[in-house]
Amino acid sequence: MASRQGQLDEKAVTGLVAEAAAAPSMHNAQPWRFRYLTGERVLMLRGDPERAIPHSDPDNRALHIGCGAALFNLRVAAAHADFVAQTRLLPEPGDPLALAAVQLADADADADADAEGVRDQDLARLHPAIRQRHTSRHPFAEKDVPEDVRATLRDAAEREGAVLLFPGPWHAETVLDLIRDAESRDTLEPDANEDLARWTRLGPEADTAVDGVPEYAFGPRKRDGKAPVRDFAGRRPVADRGTTTFEYTPHLALLSTPGDGPADWLRAGQALERVLLEATLADLATSLTSHALEDRALRLLARDPGSGAGQVQMVLRLGYGPRGPATPRRPVRDVLEIV
Repeated sequence: MASRQGQLDEKAVTGLVAEAAAAPSMHNAQPWRFRYLTGERVLMLRGDPERAIPHSDPDNRALHIGCGAALFNLRVAAAHADFVAQTRLLPEPGDPLALAAVQLADADADADADAEGVRDQDLARLHPAIRQRHTSRHPFAEKDVPEDVRATLRDAAEREGAVLLFPGPWHAETVLDLIRDAESRDTLEPDANEDLARWTRLGPEADTAVDGVPEYAFGPRKRDGKAPVRDFAGRRPVADRGTTTFEYTPHLALLSTPGDGPADWLRAGQALERVLLEATLADLATSLTSHALEDRALRLLARDPGSGAGQVQMVLRLGYGPRGPATPRRPVRDVLEIV
């Protein structure tokens, strides 16, 4: 994919960014922009303030997590294409929206396994899952996730500086209670509906959307069960949607980081996507909820009651069931500038 002069061509860079932009983000807002510096072979990742979600994400925590997930996809795509991605987080201290700088170098086939110029085979292995991973808002089977799969997912989070905890029954019920509390709170706050109205796509708009959550990805309404699934329709009618029973024992995982600042959020996003890609390769369906984490006071209550340590950044729901449909993505030309 590199030119004879050793420069990444436009097609190669476009392909890398297309893979990066397949990442999940809150309400599928896709809050990222990329700028490729041709002479330096550096891709700059920036947060896009126009795609911030001020009510649900007032401190841009979710924006950073989404951009971190895109950054991890970029690293995977680069490894698959025989490039080495050397990443610096928050490279410009005076610019809080400059989130990462990624130096792209050609992999050296003769490099030692521990050398910086060697392709990361473990990242490249995850590449097929980038396009297979979709958020599923459908019921999952009442079936346990095997311990060896859980161990793989815990290791994936640890590799990116995060911790993945599978809560016990009491802790899981506490988290579900927090999610229900958050849902009830939103019904009483008119501003909460503004975010949903902006980022959901109903009727003919769903067929042409390039962002947001289209109605075909809402999944059925929950008639019963305890699975934490945000209802993007709210009180608005959606044709042919139906209702069904979800699992009564949802399998939850909590992704935590030691701190709770911008660098931690970016690491959380990378860890989240690594976990999701590993889960996809293990034939697990996944969905995410940050409902109980959008308020910092509730977020503290979601922590492991045993250790009381760490900052919970995302609640994952894992299981066996339909993966859900692909959601739309913006054209790469709208998120990438090459200079």
